[in-house]
Amino acid sequence: MSAAQGENVLDIRGLHIALDGLADAGLVKGLDLTIRPGETHCLVGESGSGKSLTALATMGLLAPVLKCTQGQILLNGEDVLTVSPRRLRRLRATAMSMIFQEPMTALNPVARVGRQIEEVLENHSNLSPRQRKGRVMEMMEAVHLPDIERMYRSYPHQLSGGQRQRIMIAMALIMKPKLLIADEPTTALDVTTQAQILSLVQELREKQGTAVLFITHDMGVVAEIADRVTVLKLGEVMESHPTEQLLRHPRTDYTRDLLQSVPSHVPRPPRPDSGTPEVLRVDGLNKVYVEGGWFTKGRETHAAKDVAFSLKKGRTVGIVGESGSGKSTVARCVMRLIDPTSGRIEIGGTDIATLKPAALKPHRRKFQIVFQDPMRSLNPRIEVGESIIEGPLNFGVSRKAALARARELMQLVGLPASAVDRFPHQFSGGQRQRIAIARALAMEPEVLVADEAVSALDVSVQAQVLRLLAELQDRLGLGILFITHDLGVAAQICDDVIVMKLGEVVEYGPAGRVLASPRHAYTKALIEAAPGRHWDFANFRPFAEETPNAGPHGAAGSAH
Repeated sequence: MSAAQGENVLDIRGLHIALDGLADAGLVKGLDLTIRPGETHCLVGESGSGKSLTALATMGLLAPVLKCTQGQILLNGEDVLTVSPRRLRRLRATAMSMIFQEPMTALNPVARVGRQIEEVLENHSNLSPRQRKGRVMEMMEAVHLPDIERMYRSYPHQLSGGQRQRIMIAMALIMKPKLLIADEPTTALDVTTQAQILSLVQELREKQGTAVLFITHDMGVVAEIADRVTVLKLGEVMESHPTEQLLRHPRTDYTRDLLQSVPSHVPRPPRPDSGTPEVLRVDGLNKVYVEGGWFTKGRETHAAKDVAFSLKKGRTVGIVGESGSGKSTVARCVMRLIDPTSGRIEIGGTDIATLKPAALKPHRRKFQIVFQDPMRSLNPRIEVGESIIEGPLNFGVSRKAALARARELMQLVGLPASAVDRFPHQFSGGQRQRIAIARALAMEPEVLVADEAVSALDVSVQAQVLRLLAELQDRLGLGILFITHDLGVAAQICDDVIVMKLGEVVEYGPAGRVLASPRHAYTKALIEAAPGRHWDFANFRPFAEETPNAGPHGAAGSAH
């Protein structure tokens, strides 16, 4: 990709951001960054590196406790750090705009999405109501939303995640700004929706000449869309180069570590199936939702339809597919967080699918779950040790024994035993996920369900958690049911893979066969949509380029 010629749309010079009154404790330290018209510049790094702070400073949205202590942020030559609040509000709509990571929290839940887009025109243009609606419709069509009349009248909760993100893009681009800031806009999306959003950003960039500052921790996304990449670590620039140069010749150990942490899409070598016993068997699992009221029966939705698979001790079965494919529905049925409509769920030889709560309780310790967001699944008001021991206490373990076991488990997941007395907010995201794993292991389960357990983590932290799960599995003989939309993660941790589409299993088999030689068109489409699939990050080259003494895909990294 080559950027269009012209003056810089964004020129950040020597930017320093610090807590108010603590200029020495810089959060961003001397950042320089430029973006030309039609260019996409990716800002990458781990959590806490200063990526989002840079974006918020550019938009003039920093929290009051944070200050830009030095430097300039020039937008089309105008320093946004020195303009009046009124001028800044005008610039936010007409010259720059921002797409946030989670559109559901950025959109007003009680207003129709068409009206929310129209508000921007209402405040920043002289168009008539009819002209405003016409422009909104054009923009909704430009971002490839289906049935735009219905979309215009819809509320955020009535749209899918990808559709909500398209609404946010339409809102951001309705005034045709020169700069679009995208802060992790595809992190929580499945691979096909992610590919559509990335393609959309590229298309609008080319048509409108928009400069894009794209913030991400996904190096696959970087390989797909970036013209230039700046790598941040703890507020400092590690290196900044054109994309091809950075991916082929990273100059710092930090960048090399980031790249080599990316899970390879090449499946790891299969582990021998030594005939270990089954810990989970699912047969003919169905979950049907019926829309309608007290007196009317509405449309039936088959969230899971005749799902069948088995899981053996010490092995991992992955379930992949788009949002709405039924992955999490299956996981929640297995956990009996929701009741299946029909079918069998055998754990340790017992069918738990229809057990009443009292009969189910003795079996619950055999299967535990780790959710996507540990901050939401840990109680913020109690110490993490109390969260870990809650399950064992409910099953008659003494408090003293439970606390001793909690300290052992903290060490097992790579945290100090003394950390049991700390609160969730005192840990990083990766550490909180380790605590969630420790809490699940406190029950000594036979089956561990991981529902998108690493999707929100930085690549380096993600690699650490995947290695931890693999080590715990080898040590404890856990059977793991792993739900993910990341095919690279599935390739590195799964022995078998189930591919689901609209509630049905379309392909099921060994990971090496399903991910390397898919038989179903849907599986092929999923693999083709995965960002960065053609790049061998571990060896700093595209897969098409072979190196001496390497296999067809080189020495691809593995989390296992």
